[in-house]
Amino acid sequence: MTEEFNIGLAHEAISEALPDREAIVWRDRRLTFAELTDRSRRLATYLHQAGLGLRRERGALASHESGQDHVALYLYNGNEYLEGMLGAFKSRCASVNVNYRYVADELRYLLLNSESKAIIYHARFAPLLAEIRDELQDITLWLQVADDSDEPLLPGAVDYEEALASVPAELPDVGHSPDDLYMIYTGGTTGMPKGVLWRQHDIFMSAMGGRTPGVWDPVTSYEEVVDRAVNGMGGAMLMIPPFMHGAAQWSAFILMHQGAKIVIPDENRRMDPADVLRTLEREKTSTITVTGNAVMRPLLEEMRTGAYDLSSLSIIGNGSAVLSAELKEQVLDLLPNALINDSVGSSETGAQGSHLSARGAAATGRFGPGPGAVVLDEDLERLHEPGHHALGWLAQSGWVPLGYLNDPDKTARTFPVVDGRRYAVPGDRARLLADGEVEVLGRDSVSINTGGEKVFAEEVEKAISTHPSVRDVNVCSRPHDRWGNEIVAVVELAEGQTVSKADLTEHAALHIAGYKVPKDWVIVDRIQRSPSGKADYRWAHKVAAQSQQ
Repeated sequence: MTEEFNIGLAHEAISEALPDREAIVWRDRRLTFAELTDRSRRLATYLHQAGLGLRRERGALASHESGQDHVALYLYNGNEYLEGMLGAFKSRCASVNVNYRYVADELRYLLLNSESKAIIYHARFAPLLAEIRDELQDITLWLQVADDSDEPLLPGAVDYEEALASVPAELPDVGHSPDDLYMIYTGGTTGMPKGVLWRQHDIFMSAMGGRTPGVWDPVTSYEEVVDRAVNGMGGAMLMIPPFMHGAAQWSAFILMHQGAKIVIPDENRRMDPADVLRTLEREKTSTITVTGNAVMRPLLEEMRTGAYDLSSLSIIGNGSAVLSAELKEQVLDLLPNALINDSVGSSETGAQGSHLSARGAAATGRFGPGPGAVVLDEDLERLHEPGHHALGWLAQSGWVPLGYLNDPDKTARTFPVVDGRRYAVPGDRARLLADGEVEVLGRDSVSINTGGEKVFAEEVEKAISTHPSVRDVNVCSRPHDRWGNEIVAVVELAEGQTVSKADLTEHAALHIAGYKVPKDWVIVDRIQRSPSGKADYRWAHKVAAQSQQ
């Protein structure tokens, strides 16, 4: 009989089998699986003794409800982030990812909307938290992680290391369940952040190690989980994107469940290409994760200096943003024995598909769908068959989320039932091609209606990014009297490059239909993106509007 899984218990089982294998490396910290287990158990015990944990079992709740206490993680990358997630799981709490770029209003919204009862935060964020603390009356536990800011403890807060040292390293006996929650807040780049609720078993199987990405072979027992970790790929992965984003969390847990080592660059507040490659060389990591052109291009520029031994690097994983075919070819020319693996998915679907590029055979925007990944028609009534070229909705069935925290209406819209099967349909537009691959065009919420035609920002961005002078680009819309909206490209040029708007227009027209070509171009010193490399379309809209004034 196939078992269902709790992520905390899966980690416990692997740690028992591999106690001395390194699990996390960051700066001078080298934690084995046993040491990570010790620290996550202590955190779980501390949370449990503080009265936090399960309130109501899943069977007594609607799909948009949580019966567990929530622990906000307001942290840069480091061992404390993964300890925070595991400690929450092992105490039957749910962790909440907090974007560390938020200003006071955004931070207040997320902590209130998530109904967080505890927060683990880097000391650097103490002053901002102090500004809004009076409005966060539901947060009863404040754990402050020391950093180089030397900020003093907030009144009533407890030093994180002192908290862990004050309790035994025992796993709380709290009845861990596959129904326990995993919660991930969407980024909010096109709307207010929303908390996506998953059963731990479902997210484990979908995106956190219960299946091998690209192979999609599900584990059926905890013994098999342990066997894959003991006899799996091992090795080390260099984690560049911040853990506050779902894709980074998923990659980290996939690696942990394969018995591999997670390596974090020394610089954890921004992406420093030199620091990344020094860390790669030192730890001889075989895999790195990137987020589109915005991360890969500066890394490639640093690689070309020839200052680093890159011989260990064999896999570059990309997700959450477009990595253009042209840039892939440049990377693979430099690293001819490497492969680039693109993944597609979202907070609401988990992993949906992948595409592997090798030297001389790089492509972008097409994916081999995994089990349950389909394209639904415009009206969400039937599935498209291969070769049905009409635009549809990328959808996922099988292991999908329960819903959105405290939002039954949004839950019903995003997770419809079609022919008796429940699907996750977060809003990505796609076509199912004749060969069975899926062409993903982008999120409908960032599509542009211009003159009655629908244009997808990502499709235009792909075309523009092939220009040799373009380092980065965001495409958005601006109100227009004739067209309703006109397409505007906000462009960051490569260092030392100059280019005319006419040249950019001519280049774009070689790759996309005339109605998709931007009507205006705004050249900026630097494109603003999230720390993971995701596009910030609200910022782009603001820049486009200001350029017209």
